[in-house]
Amino acid sequence: MARKTASRSVSDANVICEIDEQAILDFISPLKKKKIKLNPVKFTEKQKEFLKLSIAKNTKAMFIRGPAGTTKTYLAVYSALQLFNINNDYDITYIRTIAESGEKGLGALPGDVAEKFNPFMLPLNDKLEEMISSQDRVFLEQKKIINALPVNYLRGANWIDRIIIADESQNFTFKELTTLITRIGRNTKLFICGDPMQSDINGKSGFDRMSEIFNNQESADNGIHCFDFTKEDILRSEILKFIVGKIEKANPQNEKSQVVKSKTKRKNQ
Repeated sequence: MARKTASRSVSDANVICEIDEQAILDFISPLKKKKIKLNPVKFTEKQKEFLKLSIAKNTKAMFIRGPAGTTKTYLAVYSALQLFNINNDYDITYIRTIAESGEKGLGALPGDVAEKFNPFMLPLNDKLEEMISSQDRVFLEQKKIINALPVNYLRGANWIDRIIIADESQNFTFKELTTLITRIGRNTKLFICGDPMQSDINGKSGFDRMSEIFNNQESADNGIHCFDFTKEDILRSEILKFIVGKIEKANPQNEKSQVVKSKTKRKNQ
């Protein structure tokens, strides 16, 4: 059966032709659609549960808590790339604080803002290298689809058609987290990753307090979810499970901060 086409006549003194509008759309569509090929991964049931929630249309923001090695950042980046494949209108922004993990800072770094912030992007770069080809990574960077910012530069921003990955959020103050979460605009998803066990800002972290504000059914109904990993979900290595368990026992407050208040049932969990 012949395909029906929408066509228009275009004419002037010398030319009369038929324009197949559907053919034009068929030609343009592949040029607009870009699909990033993700390397195959065997996910655990807990990871699948996370991905189902992160990709869901009604999910607007997720607080992702857990100790080192539980794939918090990996899953946030993976979700962002999958969402980009679904909708190429998305841009991806990776946000971190410039807090250093050492007791003594390195001092002022040379260069402009982008050069100074570059060392803090290493976790993102590592995840991209694991997931996608170098060609796709170059594409995302050259087209400025993926970029990074320090949390200090968020004031006044209005995020539209954007996926935000806020990493190491245990190093954000409550005020910085307030600035972060209030930038959310139309068609935006926000992933806030944090490990309360590893805060580097001397007790000023606002991560636990902010995540608990939204750890309830009302927030879930509005698309804001809290998702928690424990030491049992550590995939980096078996020895890390042992290490985290020993640290938690030596610091009961850390262990307490990892416990989820599960009195309210979370939507889709």
